[in-house]
Amino acid sequence: MTTSHADSHGYVESQPAHETRASSAAGTRQERHVSAYAELSRRVRSLGLLERRYGYYWTMIIGTVLGFAAIWVGFGFLGNSWFQLLLAAALGVILAQFGFLGHDAAHRQIFASHRWNAWTSRVISGLFTGLSYGWWMSKHNRHHGNPNKEGADPDINPGAFAFTPSAAQSRGSLGSKLTSRQGYYFFPLLLLEGLALHVASIQTLFQRKNMTHRWWEASFITLRLGGYLAVLFIFLPAGKAAAFLGIQMALFGLCLGASFATNHIGMRIVGHDEKVDFLQRQVLTSRNIRGGWFMDIAMGGLNRQIEHHLFPNMARPNLRRVRHIVRAHCAEHGIRYTEVGLFEAFGNVVAYLNRVGLAARDPFQCPLANQLRT
Repeated sequence: MTTSHADSHGYVESQPAHETRASSAAGTRQERHVSAYAELSRRVRSLGLLERRYGYYWTMIIGTVLGFAAIWVGFGFLGNSWFQLLLAAALGVILAQFGFLGHDAAHRQIFASHRWNAWTSRVISGLFTGLSYGWWMSKHNRHHGNPNKEGADPDINPGAFAFTPSAAQSRGSLGSKLTSRQGYYFFPLLLLEGLALHVASIQTLFQRKNMTHRWWEASFITLRLGGYLAVLFIFLPAGKAAAFLGIQMALFGLCLGASFATNHIGMRIVGHDEKVDFLQRQVLTSRNIRGGWFMDIAMGGLNRQIEHHLFPNMARPNLRRVRHIVRAHCAEHGIRYTEVGLFEAFGNVVAYLNRVGLAARDPFQCPLANQLRT
């Protein structure tokens, strides 16, 4: 890996011979890792692990739609009852599953046809989850191209949380105080993630005039969100309807947010001017979560984040099969492969966010040195 931090800050005027040799060695390592990814890709393809899994996805789609329908049938039978809140929790979980299916289709994992994948994701995202496919694609493509890279990955841009030391240090005194313990309120705030996703989708529909099939998406989302609110407040008293909506949105946001949060937070941050080859960039910035088939379903396959980033078009069930190959390949080439349990990942996320926040309170601490030390 090479970095241009020294040059960009003007700390050196000329490059000593030993730095030239180091740069040359780094370039050689990069070329070796590029070749290593090509070798890995050929092996994976030869084993048929990039083939479609139509049976799996049709089963998942039909099963999730039936589960969605069953919840609304139950809603009709229960009527004005506080037991509706149990259905609200179930609906939040089912909608998260639709979110994962929309994600898979957006990555062209389900069908061979790009058009089929795009419209499947657009319909699932709009009509079932109330989210914009166009907004998601723009944001998610940038993330996959530069995971955990400052200034390029929208998922670590400064916002309610500071994901990098530089973002934390740019905050004012009040912001620094809140940021110093941001890890502790990160997961509770994920209960609002579902609402945030809906707001971002609606904003995109209004602001991005040249979005492909914008009016289709607007129609889907209006029908989904408008119809949903109408049913709740027509058939339930206002208090029960609000409680139903709150529980469903909270579980929906928590299921999606907890799956996304464990993927990259606390992993390697790539500097704005840093150059890292594809294989290392995807592996070193990602974290896998241990677990069996239940974890695969609960996290929508995102628990195999390393494999997903290396092969984003790979069908979800094949990620488990390729894991052993990728892990052995990384060990062979000296690339750190991170895989932990779910609760350990949660702990790592909280600790990292707090560490970033606390670093912002010490203006004499070097963020780069702190990261390398970590």
